[in-house]
Amino acid sequence: MAVPDCIAAGLDGSRESLAAVDWAAREARRRGLPLRLIHAWEGLATTGTDPDLPELAVPRRWAHQILREAADTVAQRYPDVRLTCEQVGSLPAEAMREAAENAEVLVLGSRGLGGVAGVLVGSVALATVAHARRPVVLVRAGETAEDERLPASGDQPSTATPYREVLLALDPDSACDAPISFAFDAAVRRRAPLHVLHVWAPPAGYGDLPATAYALGIDSELELRARRAVAAILHPWRDKLPEQPVIETVTMGRAAHSVPAAARRAGLVVVGRRIRHAAVGVHIGPVTHAVIHHVRCPVAVVPHD
Repeated sequence: MAVPDCIAAGLDGSRESLAAVDWAAREARRRGLPLRLIHAWEGLATTGTDPDLPELAVPRRWAHQILREAADTVAQRYPDVRLTCEQVGSLPAEAMREAAENAEVLVLGSRGLGGVAGVLVGSVALATVAHARRPVVLVRAGETAEDERLPASGDQPSTATPYREVLLALDPDSACDAPISFAFDAAVRRRAPLHVLHVWAPPAGYGDLPATAYALGIDSELELRARRAVAAILHPWRDKLPEQPVIETVTMGRAAHSVPAAARRAGLVVVGRRIRHAAVGVHIGPVTHAVIHHVRCPVAVVPHD
């Protein structure tokens, strides 16, 4: 396997994938890495010759046009970003999984709930997230550089204001270095606050306790334990990056509801995904699934053991 040395973006011509390409170009510039644009279609010939059948020639010209126009836009907007383009004659799902293995970050378009756009914004994107062993960022249509930043005076969009916060959804019971490292790195590169959110749920049967249990402070004790667990996990990171602003929020509730609500203030949301070794199926977890489908800003899904 090649050493990841680029930011990769999957492209299918949809508005979502074009927004993903633009976000990927900005991320490549932030990291000082080249950008690799990938368009995959199993109908592309591998020999480089034009197909004889008209019904294949037209889609192939369309595929070339998608990649060329996206490359021209990137070159115009981000001339300092090194750019390579590749058309792959294979199934998009296979191509995206391979691209994820050879990139620091793979960026794909995402539509969230409802509707179907290009092939990379639905089942292919979800399958890539579920099986990739590198971070995958999902971007909605219409996402712009201004959306990453706080509005200027008068609530006007701006590219000169500070970045919005990076939100990390943290579960101390399955905390791993990979999602935390990604979130800290993203916040540092943006000079943005890092908001760490842990949503804890009471043990089974907690709601059946008598009212006196609440009066005795059982809920307060559980929250205190949760706060201590989060603080212990973040302590070495705070020591390593003492200048990085970190906001810790610990609240009782359902993470699938609380994380999307908190994401309204964020420019990037980071969630972890435990690597599973099932041969088939899409397994991303209920919280990650809810975030992908309901959060408007870009979502980074970071796999971990």
